[in-house]
Amino acid sequence: MIEIDIEKRLGAFVLGAQFTAPDTGITALFGRSGTGKTTIVNALAGLLRPDRGRIAVGGEVLFDAEHGINVPPERRGFGYVFQEGRLFPHYSVRGNLLYGQKRAVASDSGPGFDAVVELLGIGDLLGRRPADLSGGEKQRVAIGRALLARPRLLLMDEPLASLDAPRKGEILPFIERLRDELKLPVFYVSHEMDEIMRLADLLVLLGDGKVAAVGPVEELTSRLDLWPLTGRYESGSVIRTVLRGHDATYGLSELAFPGGRLRVTKINLPLGTPIRVRIRARDVVLATERPQHLSIRNAFAGKLIEVASGRGPQIDLKLDIGTPEQPVMLLARITLRAFQELQLAPGKPIFALVKTVSFDSHSFGRYAEGEAL
Repeated sequence: MIEIDIEKRLGAFVLGAQFTAPDTGITALFGRSGTGKTTIVNALAGLLRPDRGRIAVGGEVLFDAEHGINVPPERRGFGYVFQEGRLFPHYSVRGNLLYGQKRAVASDSGPGFDAVVELLGIGDLLGRRPADLSGGEKQRVAIGRALLARPRLLLMDEPLASLDAPRKGEILPFIERLRDELKLPVFYVSHEMDEIMRLADLLVLLGDGKVAAVGPVEELTSRLDLWPLTGRYESGSVIRTVLRGHDATYGLSELAFPGGRLRVTKINLPLGTPIRVRIRARDVVLATERPQHLSIRNAFAGKLIEVASGRGPQIDLKLDIGTPEQPVMLLARITLRAFQELQLAPGKPIFALVKTVSFDSHSFGRYAEGEAL
């Protein structure tokens, strides 16, 4: 386990963070700018000394203010990928990678040079210098340099913040591969919910220098009370599914979850692949009767679970479209007028409709160790 219980004052800002996370998968720190995400990661890395508290990884105490323990950064065995990459401009890509390899402990297990180059697809870049690389290429090299130091934990602080959408789409699959193929635990900092929903296994939600909630992404994003922190406009549900079918004629795929199958645009992955799907609340249409003769291909029977209040002309709802044994939470946003005219209330049966074309490449992400459905 990774145990963090620290306090740190930086001017008028005071961070008080206490949580535990598994030393597997991707733990995401999410919150608006200034909530303390980078402060936590820098304290974990040993780049910042907390005023009080304790940090331990795998039972090893790295910081303990009371007992005067503060292990230096170079002895903590972590890799760090910064927002801007921080490559050495006078080294080639190969030179930057070898610098990371020189920092590796000989007895540590981990991928070698050739394996990292293949994993990140940077073989054609080895002779080039950072000035000749795109933003996405620089970040892949930065990740490779960190991996070649054979870290026991990889810290990533807003690694995609400086990239445009196409470059982000280029990097995200590589970060997923770190988790799925290398089994390397990652602490990932971001203020973009799209990234969090695609990558994270555990979400640490921050607000005003405090930890507001810790839990699986699917659980926290379905909590209406946390929407002020997760971002209401882009809020939505995250559902775990398994890829069960392809329709080559119409370019569609089918994703199975407890309670039904979701038709989406074609996903070029093998059948049986576990896939996390993001469904935005504003893309969900509600009906009180089973719909007929509609172009919408996804219609799921469910029950209204919770109604949020105080939202002005719009209202936010939580639905269960799963089974009694395996509930599946889905969020919807409709107008207050529609809510009243449909006479909706908790416990009422409902049909949730989602357009197939509402999904794009940012709606999907793979997750580790998915169970067959």
